[in-house]
Amino acid sequence: MKAIKRKLMVEINFTKMVGTGNDFVVVDNRDDGILEKDKSNLAKTLCLRRWSIGADGMLLIERSETGDFKMRVFNPDGGEAEMCGNGARCAARFAHLKFCKKQNISMETKAGPIKAQVKKDMISLSMPEPEQIRLNLNLKFREMTKEVSFINTGVPHVVFFTDNLDKVDVNKLGKEIRNYPEFSPHGTNVNFVQVISDNVIKVRTYERGVEDETLACGTGSVASAIISFLKKNLTAPVSVITKGGMLRVHFKEKDRKIYNVLLEGKASVVYEGIIQV
Repeated sequence: MKAIKRKLMVEINFTKMVGTGNDFVVVDNRDDGILEKDKSNLAKTLCLRRWSIGADGMLLIERSETGDFKMRVFNPDGGEAEMCGNGARCAARFAHLKFCKKQNISMETKAGPIKAQVKKDMISLSMPEPEQIRLNLNLKFREMTKEVSFINTGVPHVVFFTDNLDKVDVNKLGKEIRNYPEFSPHGTNVNFVQVISDNVIKVRTYERGVEDETLACGTGSVASAIISFLKKNLTAPVSVITKGGMLRVHFKEKDRKIYNVLLEGKASVVYEGIIQV
């Protein structure tokens, strides 16, 4: 009788977390149990909605020589992102709950070192200084031209202003801008922004890697707040209304240079479990 070859199943402990509507699968990999060659496929498996845990991204917590830990962010398509604001807030809360009991936490990311302050479920995150700011870019789509602005807040973001956020086809237009040649080869995230008052905006975001609209985006909220300040004369701090809840973006400005950027919002544990992959 021919022997049946069985696939070896590996058990992985995980924590499901949410930061203002962005949900993540957090995996503690400080023991290097997950090999580098397996990380991309693992993200594809764990983030798959309905058929698996489902998430906007996978956060790997790893050892760091420069911070309390290293955070690595993998999108549902398996690609690795440089940074994720809401993900970093979740990672800070996770570390505080599991192995780093101090309130002031430092983490290493591909976008550089990040600091976070943990006060129960409210996390204040020190963000990288924004780079590559380009205002008033004209993008041509068939017979239309759309004016946008670009900024890198750890990852690239386009900001597009609208008077009626509810009527925007976020997925259709977001995908077109995300893949626009101006932002090749890696593409960009796209934020649609409606100004509500002199310090309040509403934002909807199309995220690359997820390739869909998400309920919130931390780096996108920061990008939207700063561009709104530069173009629409908003005052800081800026409250950002997303589908997933409220975020607050603090920053300072001198001679049109933005610095001391902080992202503040809640991060919560949804549940913990073990999955076989």
